Amino acid sequence: MNKYEIALVVSTRIEDDAREAVLEKVKDLVAKVGGNITNIDDWGKKRMAYEIQKMKDGYYYFIQFEADSEAPAKLEANLRIMESVIRYLVVKQDAE
Repeated sequence: MNKYEIALVVSTRIEDDAREAVLEKVKDLVAKVGGNITNIDDWGKKRMAYEIQKMKDGYYYFIQFEADSEAPAKLEANLRIMESVIRYLVVKQDAE
């Protein structure tokens, strides 16, 4: 099992309930690809470095999980089509 992290920026144009639903959907996706979530950091609403889709702010989440080497590609394929997700990045964490 490899350690990975998802950096996720969610739209500020959706309601709090919808934002929580997006986070739950991402958790379900990680479980569906055989991953095990170890930590979720909720950074809250932050100003982005540059405007994306005419938005200046986004809700930032960092999700650490363990999974096999095929999981990131499967996750990215699903994250890419989620409308509420402005940006995402799945990276492999270095072994400690």
